[in-house]
Amino acid sequence: MDRDDSELIKQRQLLFIELHPDPNQAQTAADLLLGIEGIISASAETPIVLTVRYNVMQISLEQIETGLTETGFHLSSKLLYILKRALYYYTEETQRANSGCPRGDSNCTKKIFVDRYVQRDHSLRDHRPEYWRKYL
Repeated sequence: MDRDDSELIKQRQLLFIELHPDPNQAQTAADLLLGIEGIISASAETPIVLTVRYNVMQISLEQIETGLTETGFHLSSKLLYILKRALYYYTEETQRANSGCPRGDSNCTKKIFVDRYVQRDHSLRDHRPEYWRKYL
């Protein structure tokens, strides 16, 4: 079941809001994204429109947008773009799950749950309800 690499390469457009201290958000975001693993190209079409090409097995649109919003960029919140994003997020996660997570990928769902389990405190756990503990 060999997959064509063209299925794994995605090209998306990100739209930023116009009211922002940085009037050229798209170019600033493109410069920031070019150094990230999995990003093939990032170019500003206009001051608020960014075109990104990336390998979906290494990074997803949701991760790209989350990273941009955490660094201070403001994505458009128009209903059409929100619906498109939700559809892209779902299809990319489904494609990643069907293709299998590559080993060593920190974004793999199983690895996230294993890391969360390892970080929890497992010492002195009593699984009985609180009202039963005082009787023994």
